[in-house]
Amino acid sequence: MKLPKPQPELTQDSPSLLRIFRDRHDAGAQLAERLRSYAEVRNALVLGLARGGVVVAAEVAKALQVALDVIVARKVGAPSSRELAIGAVTADGGRCFNEVLIRDLSIPRAYVERVTGREMMAARRQEDELRTLARPNVTGRTVFLIDDGLATGATMVAAARSVQARYPGRIVVAVPVAAQRACEDLQSEADEVICLFTPDPFPAVGLFYQDFAQVEDDEVKALLRQAR
Repeated sequence: MKLPKPQPELTQDSPSLLRIFRDRHDAGAQLAERLRSYAEVRNALVLGLARGGVVVAAEVAKALQVALDVIVARKVGAPSSRELAIGAVTADGGRCFNEVLIRDLSIPRAYVERVTGREMMAARRQEDELRTLARPNVTGRTVFLIDDGLATGATMVAAARSVQARYPGRIVVAVPVAAQRACEDLQSEADEVICLFTPDPFPAVGLFYQDFAQVEDDEVKALLRQAR
């Protein structure tokens, strides 16, 4: 995998330099151009991570003329602060945990398992709410896993492990922007990792978008209906 050269001049004090994409649709269109070489792949499937990743994924699915669906990966928060993610989990148990952070914070294993189970159930409910058809079969198919950006990459790792357990032919992780470390970590989880930009430093995904408004469930549902 050849990653773009990092851009060390980007800082939070120079926001005009951070805005690479107008919005998620623009990011998806640019990512689709990078993926044009996959246009001849038969029976491929694009999975967008809910919610923002689905907007990006919809542009890719439309350009490649392949099926679109959704996957939900939820963060698992620390007991001291739910905003501090110690890992991520999917509806069917794909998971990724920061074991070093769990150890450093002395988080009991019982807490990790309890919250993991709760977030798995929440992910399952969210997927059932968003999806209008049965979960697609991925066996033997090329699966594109797409999000609007990766900071730590934990949710994408969990999603990749979830898909890998269902025997795909090939997994391609594709994102518009990501931290270099997140891309490196994902190389062992996917057959290919494609990222348009890997800025350094990487303050937050939203800072690379002019418009990074929250995506609502209704928008995700509409995109999935349109794709079908």
